[in-house]
This record gives sequence, structure tokens and C-alpha cells, in this order.
Amino acid sequence: MIFVTVGEQLPFDRLIRTVDEWAAVSKNEVFAQTGRSKWKPSHITYKEFLAPEEFHDNLLKADIVIAHAGMGTIISALERKKPILVMPRQAILGEVRNDHQSSTARRFLALDYVSVAFDEVELRAKLDNLDEIVACERKEGGIGHSQLIIETIRDFIEAK
Repeated sequence: MIFVTVGEQLPFDRLIRTVDEWAAVSKNEVFAQTGRSKWKPSHITYKEFLAPEEFHDNLLKADIVIAHAGMGTIISALERKKPILVMPRQAILGEVRNDHQSSTARRFLALDYVSVAFDEVELRAKLDNLDEIVACERKEGGIGHSQLIIETIRDFIEAK
């Protein structure tokens, strides 16, 4: 199962629309947490918001996670050794106030912890080749040495 999540703060129609259109020709089961998206999917199962338990249940069932480049989602996927494909929101499109998600995506990509699609065309191409995206624990070196970093980031986020 593919689990798509856009977080709870802002809609991310570009991501949801691209995955929904791809799902029309895919045989993959897709479940999405869409937020208040204006795009109403017709090829995937979805719910606007999930209770924390629902989010974690879907994350555990997922074979792969597709998400915005939010730190909470990335860390959650990494902790559970789930392959994750992120597409950062863009400030120029009004999806977020600044381009911190692009910076986050670039940094985690440089560490080889995530796969990144910076736009819809790249997202569609990566969706067509999902079998090439693997969890970082399955890669050389994994994230074991970075557990302290993940815990530190999580503590910082939760303190805000």
C-alpha cells in the first residue's frame, strides 16, 4: 500500500492531483491524507485528516510513503524504515510561506535518506519507478548512526 500524506497545516493540491492521476493507470493501492485539498481524488482512497493513531497505522501498513517535505513525516518514515518520496511545497506557488521544505528535501537527499521530486513531472517519473526507491536502512550505512540526530530534531519540534 502507498500512503500519501500532506500534513495538516496547508493543502497540497499539486501532490494529491499528480498521485491521483497516476493512480488511474496504476495497479497500486493508494491511501491519502489530503488535508483541505481543493482536488477531490477519484482514483485513490482518501481522508482529509487522520487521528494520530490512524496516521501511524497507515504508516506501518505502507510499503512506501509519498509526502510533502515536512520534518515530522520524514522522521516518522525514517524511524519506521519506510521508503519515502517527498515533493517539497513551493513558496512561489503559495503552498508555504518560505522554501524551507526545498532546503529540507535537498539536505535529506544529499544524505541519501529520501527520494525527492521537485515538481509534478519528476514526481510522475518517480511514481512510475517506485521499485527503485528503498528505505535508507536497506542502503549502505543506513541511518543507525543518525538516530541521535533524529531524536534531537524530534525533541526540538515537540518543544515548539
